[in-house]
Amino acid sequence: MRFTVLASVVTFAVPILSQQIYDIWATTWDRSQAFTYTNLAPNPIQFKSPGPIGSADIVINDAQTYQSVWGFGASLTDSSALILSNLKKKNSNSYWKLLKYLFDPTDGANSAGFSYLRIPLGASDFSATVYSFDDVSGDTALKHFDINKAPSYLFTVLNDIRSINSAIRIHLLPWSPPGWMKDTGTMNGGNFLSKYSTAYANYLLKSLQAFRSKGINVYAIGIQNEPENWNPTYPTCVMTPAQEAQIAKTLRTLMNNNGFSGVKIIGYDHNWIDGSGYPIDLMNDGSGAFAGVAFHCYAGSVAQQDAFHAAYPKKDIFFTECSGVYGSDWWSDLKWYMDNIFIGAIEHNSHTGLMWNLALDGNGQPMLPGTNSCSPPCRPVVTVNSDGSWSVNQEFYAMAQASKAILPRDAGGPWGKRIGVSVGGNQNWALRVGAYVTGRANSNDWLRYSLVVLNWNDYPNGGWSPTPVKTTIEFRGKQATYTFPVGITTLWWYAPNQGHSKRVDLDGESLVFANSTEADITFPEELSAEADSFESSPDEGVIYSKSNGEKIRATKFR
Repeated sequence: MRFTVLASVVTFAVPILSQQIYDIWATTWDRSQAFTYTNLAPNPIQFKSPGPIGSADIVINDAQTYQSVWGFGASLTDSSALILSNLKKKNSNSYWKLLKYLFDPTDGANSAGFSYLRIPLGASDFSATVYSFDDVSGDTALKHFDINKAPSYLFTVLNDIRSINSAIRIHLLPWSPPGWMKDTGTMNGGNFLSKYSTAYANYLLKSLQAFRSKGINVYAIGIQNEPENWNPTYPTCVMTPAQEAQIAKTLRTLMNNNGFSGVKIIGYDHNWIDGSGYPIDLMNDGSGAFAGVAFHCYAGSVAQQDAFHAAYPKKDIFFTECSGVYGSDWWSDLKWYMDNIFIGAIEHNSHTGLMWNLALDGNGQPMLPGTNSCSPPCRPVVTVNSDGSWSVNQEFYAMAQASKAILPRDAGGPWGKRIGVSVGGNQNWALRVGAYVTGRANSNDWLRYSLVVLNWNDYPNGGWSPTPVKTTIEFRGKQATYTFPVGITTLWWYAPNQGHSKRVDLDGESLVFANSTEADITFPEELSAEADSFESSPDEGVIYSKSNGEKIRATKFR
């Protein structure tokens, strides 16, 4: 497929004189559009005096503002970094095209602008070997701590990504403490031993210091990935809420005393299903240490984030992991992702939406030898082939559509915030909608309002028949009309700040755009990627699952 890079040029050439929709990004069920940009000049969609509503009617209430959305992304595992490093060696131009397509946050660019990365501290199930940064048994003084136990290509690829998006948020998280801190004596499986709480807190502090020594600023750190998961085939560790809270309280003091007071500690990082249990117990014991908690998708439902939000409404919620599997249906995956994560998790107060591996090969490799963590093979955001070609998967398209709605409009400007939205009309069930407002660096500039719309009206009368939905959009007493194709659509318009969205609600963490040319990168004029062949399928019984060493959960798509 061929992508156009005219978006930013055309967008800036159009004068903003009234509330009009010029900019649309779309991914349709049949891939006739795949993160495709359309500029409607010279005939934008106008907001006019209200008339009859459409089959669906989107009503925006920008007097209701919720959380900022800090971005979408994935995990840069050792395996992902290796795959990307090999691509760089084989085809440097292709490598830089891919990174730019994934991470360039520039407004109007033909790119997803992913802005959040998790990085395992030590080995995970996607590493070549099992290792921590100090594998000398009993070394509580951590004299043998060495960040360079991590492969060098991890830091090389990370710095290449940062050269394109300098504001990307880095979230560090161990899959296991060093094995000698556990009852098994190994990083695979086992339970944490409380007598090593202080030593482990210092281990995490040293990890922060080591990243800083490499010039990498860290946004957040976690104590333990999936602390209720015990699997003897790859690094995992069972850690009670009391243990995690104690480590976090010690770590928080160490961080505050060593120049890391601005780095968040994020707890839990496990499945929705225990949203009313472990994360609340964690806050009850260590609320002052944690900025919030993170959730995964492999058991439970997204609505279970609400129990935590109700108990601790001032704590942050993050959604940080879900993995598709090779062999599942493209369109069914997109529907599930939008409904549950990239609209759904945000709707349930998350600041982020992340997938698991950023990059793997077409077999879901490389993995840690002997692990049983992904069966069928886990699918990454982007598949990189041994011949130097690559193709982005459904995870990319879902996240890219969502990301476009919340990226800062201006260098130094705030991120998008979720605002109130409801859907009426006799086909209100056909649309899932997220609505956002993005403030401006200059308070005199008009605000940007964005919608991310999933039209999943593919079985309107009990049979497979993807059907567009004529929709009215109600905003500040005016009405626009657009027919949404079956798929995902992101669109935006501009309007003055008339007090509906208070300035204090719009200010947030700012983005500083990187100058990617400083990395001596040469980008070809056209971006291209290979897409897998697609055959339409009416099958709604596709099973989505990931074996992660716990109970294997299979979730049936709508």
